Amino acid sequence: MLIVMPEIWSCPYSLEILASYAEDIDGGVSPSISMLSEVAAARKITIVGGSIPEKASGKVFNTCCVIGPDGQILAKHRKLHLFEIDIPGDIKLKESDTFTGGQEPTVVDTDVGRIGIGICHDIRFPELAMLYRSRGAHLICYPSAFNMSTGELLWDLMQKSRAIDNQLFVATCSPARDPNAESDYMIWGHSSLIGPFGEVLAAAGHEEATVIGEIDLSMILSTRENLPLGMQRRRDLYRWVDVQRRGESASDGARGVEGEDALVSDTVL
Repeated sequence: MLIVMPEIWSCPYSLEILASYAEDIDGGVSPSISMLSEVAAARKITIVGGSIPEKASGKVFNTCCVIGPDGQILAKHRKLHLFEIDIPGDIKLKESDTFTGGQEPTVVDTDVGRIGIGICHDIRFPELAMLYRSRGAHLICYPSAFNMSTGELLWDLMQKSRAIDNQLFVATCSPARDPNAESDYMIWGHSSLIGPFGEVLAAAGHEEATVIGEIDLSMILSTRENLPLGMQRRRDLYRWVDVQRRGESASDGARGVEGEDALVSDTVL
């Protein structure tokens, strides 16, 4: 069983105060991660632990820990792309005023398959999802906290786009919306599980809810057999590179019948 939690669940989402809630994960003194580890071990489940503010080396990161059924941290993802928006008369926000961006994409093997991790704004960058597919991910989890200004137009579209483009599963988890919250940042909500053909397998509204869905990994192979996008790519016209694995072969993972996803190139698209 896999549990996915939302972005910044341990404290209010306010850039002015987030740093005061930051926890030392590497030092083993994070009460939030300790709690998740206890639950994972007690229930024998894997948890994609949303994200919390993490303090390390004098910086603050937006960090997601993946915790295994033994309670140990399997992987740690620091949000790569920091959100910045300025819509006059609506919303203005710059996460880099508080957070430092991460430096490592995150793919982790779990008892439910190989998972890529992104946090909220990371979903807007298709290159990251393509990289995760190339590294054999079956599922990409995006703990998120989209706002009302962008959520209605973009949220469902981007979840489906990442799933369809890469023919894999996408799971998102958002906080619920509190219409009475004294905050300029109003949450959109709408957590979902999307299948490799863009199917909505499970979804919530904006209210507090538990979304339960089933992932059948055979759907990945059948989708790629039925619609072999990877074999149709025009590598004579465009190529790009997995920078951190230049010269290596990507893992077989979920490549299935195509076997085309080793991103080895000297050209960045």
